[in-house]
Amino acid sequence: MGQRPVRVAVVGAMGRMGREVLKALTPQENFDVLVAVDHNNVGENVRDILGPKAPDVVIEQKLGAALEKTKVDVLVDFSSAGAAATYALSAIKRGVSPVIGTTGMKDEELREITLACTESKVPGIYAPNFAIGAVLMMRFSQMAAKFMPDAEIIEMHHDRKEDAPSGTAMLTAELIRAGRITEPSKKHVLHQRVEGVRGGKWQEVPIHSIRLNGLVAHQMVVFGGPGETLTIRHDSMDRTSFMQGVKLCVREVGNLNGFVIGMDNVLFRA
Repeated sequence: MGQRPVRVAVVGAMGRMGREVLKALTPQENFDVLVAVDHNNVGENVRDILGPKAPDVVIEQKLGAALEKTKVDVLVDFSSAGAAATYALSAIKRGVSPVIGTTGMKDEELREITLACTESKVPGIYAPNFAIGAVLMMRFSQMAAKFMPDAEIIEMHHDRKEDAPSGTAMLTAELIRAGRITEPSKKHVLHQRVEGVRGGKWQEVPIHSIRLNGLVAHQMVVFGGPGETLTIRHDSMDRTSFMQGVKLCVREVGNLNGFVIGMDNVLFRA
């Protein structure tokens, strides 16, 4: 007999990422989407909205009530920063592993989710970026920081993204900080004629955020050294670029120990 399909709930199901997840998690790849939750299109069938290959489920408004009715293994969250922690805790309480792609959550919320996973022994993952190339970009940046500690991040996203800087940029900065063995050089004080023109800093790494119509998700990490620069860049031109990572995390989250941050925890152990 084959392995039982992974039973999945999707919250934020009618958002741009949620719709891609519903189309990507197919029975042919051993996924069974049983629950779809969103504030929009409540009571409508996903298949009527996304086509005949989409899951045959009705969109519900309340995650907790949906999980009480239908047993699932994994919750995929692409909702909003203000709701993601509540959804994750609701899932964990019911023995469901959260796979969170929503960015912009507060540190104290992530700590609360971590504690809940530890106490309940329900594993989970928060991934600021599910694109395989983006995870490699972050890992390469950490490697480069050992030899070139001076770096700046330029991240570019669509104009409807709620948070800035992106979760990817912040995690990249943390990895750069962890990879450094020497401190970055001291920059001389500039006369800034426009406030904020040099961006903001996270973990002693300057970050510049661009929000424009026409973009999806893009990031450059620029390292500088004597007489040379190194640029590591990743571009997601379409949201389908995130789906391989989503599928990998949904498959592997049950094998994790506790709550982890970053898809590298799955990608490099798979």
